Amino acid sequence: GVRDVLFIYEENRCSMTYMYEYPEYLKIKLPKKTARRYPAYELYLYGEGNYAEENKNLILTGIPILFLPGNAGSYKQVRSLGSIALRKAEDLDFKYHFNFFSVNFNEELVALYGGTLQRQTKFVHECIKVILKLYRDQEFAPTSVAIVGHSMGGLVARALLTLKNFKPELINLLITQATPHVAPVMPLDKYLTDFYTAVNNHWILKAQDLRNLTTLSVAGGFRDYQVRSGLAFLPRLSQHDSALSVVSSAVPRAWASTDHLSIVWCKELILATIRAFFDLIDENTRQITEDPKKRMSVLNHHFVRHPGKIFEENPEAFTELTGAFTWIKVKTPKWTYSVYNDSDGKYFTFPLESHRKSYSHVYCENSMLDTSSWIYGCANSSSSVCLEATDLSWRAELLPTIKVVILKLQDYPSLSHIVILVPPSVGNKFTLDCEFFNEDFRTIQLPVTNLFSFGLTSSKILLNLTGLFYNVQLQHFNQVYQAFKIHVESHCQSLIERKPSVYRLHIPWSHEDSVTVVKVPSFTEISAKLHIAQPENDSRVPVLNIYSSSDCQYEVILKTSFLQILGQIIRFHAGTLPVYVVSNILLTYGGQLSTLISTGHCSEFSLELVRTAKPYKVEPIISIVVFLQGFNWFREIWDSLSLPEVDAAVLSSQDAWFPLVSLILFLFGTGIAYWSGVFFSTSLRLFSSLWLTLIRPTVHPKDKLITPRRLCVVGSLALVSWTTCGAFAVFIIYLQYLFKDLDHSKETSQNSSRCAVKNQNLIGSASEATQSLSNSTAIAEAVNSLKIHVTMLSLFTWIVLLNLPSLVYWIKNLRYSVRLDPDPCRSTAIILACILEILMNSSTSEVKSSKLLKIAAKVPLPLSVAMLAFGRLHLYKVPHFITFSFLLHLLCCIV
Repeated sequence: GVRDVLFIYEENRCSMTYMYEYPEYLKIKLPKKTARRYPAYELYLYGEGNYAEENKNLILTGIPILFLPGNAGSYKQVRSLGSIALRKAEDLDFKYHFNFFSVNFNEELVALYGGTLQRQTKFVHECIKVILKLYRDQEFAPTSVAIVGHSMGGLVARALLTLKNFKPELINLLITQATPHVAPVMPLDKYLTDFYTAVNNHWILKAQDLRNLTTLSVAGGFRDYQVRSGLAFLPRLSQHDSALSVVSSAVPRAWASTDHLSIVWCKELILATIRAFFDLIDENTRQITEDPKKRMSVLNHHFVRHPGKIFEENPEAFTELTGAFTWIKVKTPKWTYSVYNDSDGKYFTFPLESHRKSYSHVYCENSMLDTSSWIYGCANSSSSVCLEATDLSWRAELLPTIKVVILKLQDYPSLSHIVILVPPSVGNKFTLDCEFFNEDFRTIQLPVTNLFSFGLTSSKILLNLTGLFYNVQLQHFNQVYQAFKIHVESHCQSLIERKPSVYRLHIPWSHEDSVTVVKVPSFTEISAKLHIAQPENDSRVPVLNIYSSSDCQYEVILKTSFLQILGQIIRFHAGTLPVYVVSNILLTYGGQLSTLISTGHCSEFSLELVRTAKPYKVEPIISIVVFLQGFNWFREIWDSLSLPEVDAAVLSSQDAWFPLVSLILFLFGTGIAYWSGVFFSTSLRLFSSLWLTLIRPTVHPKDKLITPRRLCVVGSLALVSWTTCGAFAVFIIYLQYLFKDLDHSKETSQNSSRCAVKNQNLIGSASEATQSLSNSTAIAEAVNSLKIHVTMLSLFTWIVLLNLPSLVYWIKNLRYSVRLDPDPCRSTAIILACILEILMNSSTSEVKSSKLLKIAAKVPLPLSVAMLAFGRLHLYKVPHFITFSFLLHLLCCIV
């Protein structure tokens, strides 16, 4: 599954964008108050060559676009947008042009540490005010700014509307690139999840206030393994007419999946964005139009369905068919015409009256991909010539190698003829095809194979008609956990050169189509899997559109792909794996305490993991709770106890919960816990052995658990946590505990060796036998203590890993502030310092006699259940559960 996500995806079809002149970034001077409040952030204006020189005085006359980088992103990522927009403006002799601004967020890790998201949002608000002031004295001064946000930059842009003093009219267009709108990829701190909740709730509750803001979200598709495309779809809002979500593989003229970084430089996608920007310009104001309907029309034109024509806001209803061209009447239901160096233009007319009774649709395709009109509808004409007609080219759809039109004859009762224009072509070679057909004969239903067939069974159909177009409906394909391999094999009657075939997997409830172009004859494999599950109120079916060659047969074979199903599990739930790993270790820790009670000895980590870490101990309880939450009476009791919602129920509501997925993830977590435990124990033995050979061992007298020195260390660590960074204090404690365990391991090895030597030299006296027994007991206690400490250190390792992002963020920003504020780990660090400074010096001898040991041994099981119930979507809660188990262990040492 991991291999499928990280390595098995389509090749990169994106072209790189290049600058024609050296890119320059002009730093914009901010007000002193703003610069003092946000010392790490900056605002830049992008430029190249002469354009950059002209703008050094900041006398700007263009249209402002603000680029916001994402997690660890650079402000220089704006160069692809800025450079292509500049080239386009040069082609128009600078009639219109854009000024691209970019914010430097100091490459902060905001996807992993949410403490600065609010600060970034407020800084962007200040930047917008500064940008608009630069145009204050211009003739066509803008009143709003368009924003392009990459990754978390898109979320920051959406968060602007949650600020109390922010005016929504300051933004009229927002384009986000690979932005996780629905939820954070890794919810590692409370600030991050609270920020998401505030933004998404505001956009749902204040939907009416956002109706003048047009939002486009572009996801990267399956190549982007950092942000899955399902997260990039905007939450379903009431104002569907002003928000649009698409996957880059479905964007016309791009048709390419992008990874998380290439989405900012993919030439095909950047061209679509820049073309949309220029089409959005209002000729009267010379700024982006204030009309929301036009904005949505432009975005649909460039990002959803492109007719192969240049955008027109109000295309003329009727067009005059002029030119001294030959008119040719076509009566056959199927027609092909190839053009090469034809100096005479022609009109081909297709009378509809003779076809309406026999056929339901007409299909036409054109391999000439220019932007001129080519198909018309003639109304109520009885003559052979049509002077005025409806331009049907706007009904066309652009595909990689052809433009296609499919018309339902019933929807055009007033049309008497279809007219195809073949203009004079000197040096051009293209083909036009038309056919009348019945939809029932071209729509074939293909039931998908069962989820648990493991690819051993298949569904198969043979398309042996001579049509140009087929719809293969994939029945019962509607869930994200389904994944299939579709093999399409084409057989042709002759070996002549043909135009390529186009296969499009069309998902009707979301814009996530994928397009494949292949030569014929050929054997092609298409991966079929979903980013978004079918909504409950939607009955439409995914369709494989085959735009074929008329003299070829096509065989379609569909099989379940078990490896891709595992890939979907990893894609949707890899972020929850730490919870499952820690749950396994906690169960093992409880098992070790239980064996300590029953046998007086602590078992090996790996053996105890195999014995106690069983999914049936935790999963049924969560499933029962989720089931009972469907009843109102249980829901009322649950709410009265102020308990949070179970994460599995939230995932089910988002259509992201698979059958048996929790079992698979638990077993995967068991495997990770097992091998990490083996690696950890082996490493500890190796380092302690190395330490024993390099450093002469010293005997440490047994101290009390609580000493003035340890209290001073606790105070020092608490002070470090409070004045600098909690994660830094946690890391210091971790290193201290790690060296302490190395010391324990070294002493155990040393005592074992010494005992072995003594046993060889012993004679049978009673005093020596007693001494031998005492030594053996001491060694056994040391071994038991080491085993329990290794397990506790494994748990502590996950606390360190989950808090590592805030430590990295603090280190990167040390030059601006010594204290991390806000700090998600401060209180946890202080508590852990108090607990572990004592625990790391404890042994099993203190625990054995404790009255609380039975409770401490039983608590890890309910902790594991609670962690799986409430920690999957809130990873920052995991350290709290571990800390609670450590606290109980500490009490066992004292009481």
